Amino acid sequence: MLELRPCCECCAVDLPPASRLAMICSFECTFCHDCAQKMHDECPNCGGELVRRPVRPADKLPKNPASIVRIVKPAGC
Repeated sequence: MLELRPCCECCAVDLPPASRLAMICSFECTFCHDCAQKMHDECPNCGGELVRRPVRPADKLPKNPASIVRIVKPAGC
């Protein structure tokens, strides 16, 4: 199950579970749409493709909550 990380690793903007602006790679590295575009939709961590993260239905969040662990690169991307 996807972690649904709460923010962009580059700019720390919030990306709630319902956000359609969250982008992830196959390792679940998470970025906002703006940062992903600046990186040409390529993950700076693994080189993988960044794609839109699926939205988890709100009624499923109580039993399957999103992560609250914020991962942010201190120097940005």
